[in-house]
Amino acid sequence: MRKLQTLLIGIVVIIGVLFFSARYLEKNQGYASDNIVTIYNWGDYIDPSLLKKFEKETGYKVNYETFDSNEAMYTKIQQGGTNYDIAIPSEYMIEKMIKSKMLEKIDPTKIIGLSNINAQFLNQSFDPGNQYSIPYFWGTLGIIYNDKFVEAKDIQHWDDLWQPALKNNVMLIDGAREIMGLALNSEGKSLNDKNTQDLEAAKEKLTKLTPNVKAIVADEIKMYMINEESAVAVSFSGEASEMLDSNKHLHYVIPSEGSNLWFDNMVIPKTVKNKKGAYAFINFMLQPKNAAQNAEYIGYSTPNEKAMKLLPKEITSDTQFYPDQETMSHLEVYQNLGQKTLNEYNDLFLEFKMYRK
Repeated sequence: MRKLQTLLIGIVVIIGVLFFSARYLEKNQGYASDNIVTIYNWGDYIDPSLLKKFEKETGYKVNYETFDSNEAMYTKIQQGGTNYDIAIPSEYMIEKMIKSKMLEKIDPTKIIGLSNINAQFLNQSFDPGNQYSIPYFWGTLGIIYNDKFVEAKDIQHWDDLWQPALKNNVMLIDGAREIMGLALNSEGKSLNDKNTQDLEAAKEKLTKLTPNVKAIVADEIKMYMINEESAVAVSFSGEASEMLDSNKHLHYVIPSEGSNLWFDNMVIPKTVKNKKGAYAFINFMLQPKNAAQNAEYIGYSTPNEKAMKLLPKEITSDTQFYPDQETMSHLEVYQNLGQKTLNEYNDLFLEFKMYRK
């Protein structure tokens, strides 16, 4: 019994020594828990040099983690295993997180630079008054085509994807909302449609696209299009920007009948441990110089009006990525459809994918 007690005391002492040693190292390296800002973001979605600049200017240490889908991000934050100070979800997921009470309200007195954001990107339906989120990037969903295989006049609308000349030559992004949405838009319907008959009709139309679909993939689309392994692809504007930079024969078009206008915004989850550091990061990214640098590195469109003035004119005048007001008026933001309708979208999209096999 005494040996057991001695063993237990020894274990407690070792744990204590390890704990206090860790605390000592944290403090002496300047990395105490209240000096760390933990950021949860999409992969390769910030210029790494900006993180170093943020650390140098503020004295905070950045702990940077990535996710590959809004759903994965939501689940991990909901589980509460990590104290994320900043996350960067998309609009429909922000709406869902607000309803689930997973986000801190933004204190406007602690935000510096919100006036730098173009008013058209504020006060959106998913977060009225920007009470919970601050714009980070925005973009669209559209069609990338290679002018070696397709003429511009032949690929301006969603329905053009169905033309027989594109047999086995269309790549699709692997997303239920995106692909079901383009089918709905092609029929003059909203990409937030909740009508079951409309959704079934959209899926049936997609099955007729099957002969043209070469693959339904994610990030691989960039490689396939750059290497000219397909004539056409459906993907996001930021992905398109990277492709166009790597192959001069690629172009991006937003169908005039409608498409998705998406937003990724900075939020402070309820798991926040360093709220002061979270506000410091938001304010840092709102600075025009930093926002411009990030936009040039990532290739997505910045909502920061003052940052746009610092970007090369060839970027900001490119209507493929900074579309005119007429085009913008036909774009829709994804709404939180509710789990029942979202399941319908997912199930019908899965049926379409299975039909291809």
